[in-house]
Amino acid sequence: MKKLKQNSLIVSCQALSDEPLHGSQIMAKMAKAAKIGGASGIRANSPTDIKAIKDKVELPLIGLWKNELADYNVYITPRYKEVEAVLKAGADYVAIDCTDRKRPEPLKDIFDKINKNYPERGIIADISSIKDLPLMEELKPDYISTTLSGYTNNTKNRKRPDIELVKELSNLTKIPILAEGNYKNGEQAKKALEAGAYAVVIGAAITRPQVITKRIIEDMQ
Repeated sequence: MKKLKQNSLIVSCQALSDEPLHGSQIMAKMAKAAKIGGASGIRANSPTDIKAIKDKVELPLIGLWKNELADYNVYITPRYKEVEAVLKAGADYVAIDCTDRKRPEPLKDIFDKINKNYPERGIIADISSIKDLPLMEELKPDYISTTLSGYTNNTKNRKRPDIELVKELSNLTKIPILAEGNYKNGEQAKKALEAGAYAVVIGAAITRPQVITKRIIEDMQ
């Protein structure tokens, strides 16, 4: 397992099926560009994107597989089925929705299977609030990421990016914290590091040109 570099930037290279840059080869090129720019790691969605990126870019890779399931709100690598596909594709870490919401399989079962079958890989726990922390202290992921703050019912009114959550978590746990979710610039990233983040993950503000364009136009008004 390639360790994530402290005080660094991890770039999330994702484009869903309805986005202009959707495609594994495009994401591989995006990841290569991020590496040239100085990124220390990549976050990628789906086994095909993960494999394409791993073939071209030698950086630690956080893999996930977004899959919306009927009757469940969790969608980031929600079952062991998706976890195994991500790890077989070559991800160094697997990111899992670890929020306190109804889920198709118990988190403990998923963690136990990963630790048994892929002991050389790591786990990123995507959470939304302090309420998710007690179970994480029990399950002991390699990193906790604030990815889902603002995307659950009990956090939708939280300020974005949720730098305060980074500070709260870093004061309560020894598990390294990744600051992720709605970070748009280096100033915000620096504040997250100062608040106790181990590293910062930025996606849309770097790799989704339609989002970048829209934000710039809004700023021009």
